[in-house]
Amino acid sequence: MSVKIRLARGGAKKKPFYQIVVADERFPRDGRFIANLGQYDPKQDPPMVDLKEELALEWLQKGAQPTETVQQLLRKKGIWAKFKQPAAK
Repeated sequence: MSVKIRLARGGAKKKPFYQIVVADERFPRDGRFIANLGQYDPKQDPPMVDLKEELALEWLQKGAQPTETVQQLLRKKGIWAKFKQPAAK
């Protein structure tokens, strides 16, 4: 079982917002998930990213793999650097 941190789409047509979730890669994009880490709304100016930092770090340490988009969001929030920093020491 490969666990991914990815986006699950919500909202109406042409008005998307996303939940950042931890899910088994075999489940559908908007299907069942293991944990909800936060929200992402690209329509706001600037885009809104609300993440539970401790929970995200916990799942990264357990081996969950973020998608490219989620990894960019983690970098913007500084969570990716905190995850990589202990390995560099």
